[in-house]
Amino acid sequence: MPSVSQQWLLLLLISTVLTVFARADLPGTWELLVQNAGLASMHTAVTRFNTVVLLDRTNIGPSRKMLRRGHCRNDPYDAVLKLDCYAHSVLFDLQTKQIRPLMIQTDTWCSSGQFLPDGTLLQTGGDLDGVKKIRKFVPCEATGSCDWVELADVELANGRWYATNQILPDGSVAIVGGRAANTVEYYPPRKGAVALNFLADVEDNQMDNLYPYVHLLPNGHLFIFANNKAVSYDHNVDKIVREYPPLDGGPRNYPSAGSSAMLALEGDYSTAVILVCGGAPYGAFIERSTDTPAHGSCGRIIATSPDPVWEMEDMPFGRIMGDMVMLPSGDVLVINGAQAGTQGFEAASNPCLYPLLYRSEQPVGLRFMTLNPGTVPRLYHSTANLLPDGRVLIAGSNPHYFYRFDAEFPTELRIEAFSPEYLSPDRANLRPIFEGIPETVRYGESFDVTVSVPLSVVGVVEVNLGNAPFATHSFSQGQRLVKLAVTPSVPDGEGRYRISCVAPPNGMVAPPGYYMAFAVNQGVPSVARWIHLVS
Repeated sequence: MPSVSQQWLLLLLISTVLTVFARADLPGTWELLVQNAGLASMHTAVTRFNTVVLLDRTNIGPSRKMLRRGHCRNDPYDAVLKLDCYAHSVLFDLQTKQIRPLMIQTDTWCSSGQFLPDGTLLQTGGDLDGVKKIRKFVPCEATGSCDWVELADVELANGRWYATNQILPDGSVAIVGGRAANTVEYYPPRKGAVALNFLADVEDNQMDNLYPYVHLLPNGHLFIFANNKAVSYDHNVDKIVREYPPLDGGPRNYPSAGSSAMLALEGDYSTAVILVCGGAPYGAFIERSTDTPAHGSCGRIIATSPDPVWEMEDMPFGRIMGDMVMLPSGDVLVINGAQAGTQGFEAASNPCLYPLLYRSEQPVGLRFMTLNPGTVPRLYHSTANLLPDGRVLIAGSNPHYFYRFDAEFPTELRIEAFSPEYLSPDRANLRPIFEGIPETVRYGESFDVTVSVPLSVVGVVEVNLGNAPFATHSFSQGQRLVKLAVTPSVPDGEGRYRISCVAPPNGMVAPPGYYMAFAVNQGVPSVARWIHLVS
């Protein structure tokens, strides 16, 4: 008979084998892209040149990437480095996996951002010397030398720390909220900051109104969610025009760490559905409780309905600090985060390694699918961004005030990619390839695209436009997916198909700018082609 120790080893072996098989049976695959990005990305954005901007805060001491020789900067606010020769922003080339240091001058801690219609990344606020700063990054080819520019002739009307940016139908940007900033202002500047008393009304003694969830509805109004309440805001007259019923389940915004996404716009574009999931129970942040279980409740509301109500459902896991990524198919990937604690330094535990797929077209109770777990904890200050090839880039995680590599959850410099099931090898013969697509389209314009598909096409091939949001603190600012009106594909010889499309009707449905255009065949997306939507 085996000894006790032998029995224990046998049980451990069986458990390990079962875990491996269980993981192998779950959809999705993981890939390490870069072992050392040089920094932990607090803010991440994908450019139209297929490069990725990674951005941390500046007063964090030494990163693991040096600036170019002769480009050190003086930082009186850094407790460790007064002369700082380290990069706190880098540019990652998706094709070559090369990383180039970028020069950021002022503190970008917990700042906000959004792409402008010409593809420029607008970046606003932060802490200390960055709290009123406006910065721009004009992307270039991966071999170029583009870098951050801090505007000297204009600044924010209010300091913005933990604010949210949202591009508007005319291409300007609304900058909403922030710590001690219960106001809205705009870029380009209009008339200074305008009071938004709603943000003050929902603030509690642990805040819970920071990084508000802001979505541009197809009627042109802004859906603004903070704590557990939401309003519709007319930015043309700076007035709340509607109040929504409260969402049950406690606070959802920073520091209580839920997430939100607007589902794909389609059909006549008159309906907008908002999803809000996860969060920490009220009091966990005040008590600095790292082991208070997160809740897994989700609310879904038709924000454009005359009688909106929250439809409730539960995720398979309680989750805080999860990122929601709109996939080209119209489903939502929920990834990153923890199952206990709150946002903040040293404030969470029990990493939630299992991604979830939210299948928006399924009925309640069948919408969530558990996916293949990762192995790298992604807690506070981690990000997730859709890539043009359909993968999701995962970066960051630094639950410490400075960089720490000797902790239970160390500062994370690795960049990974998660491939949803639609990229599995058994679906490769369904994957479309763009053979022809215009580089620029105008609102309401009819245009054709040509795709090739290894297997004969059965059904409608969708053409969907996904923008590149600014991901930070469990919310992708400005994220949007628009399904175009298309005709059934027509054979065009040698395995090619022609699809007639109609561009979005106006900037309320899709603000002007660069979008990733995906052809989607039976849920399987092509590699995107960047398309410029203009008026």
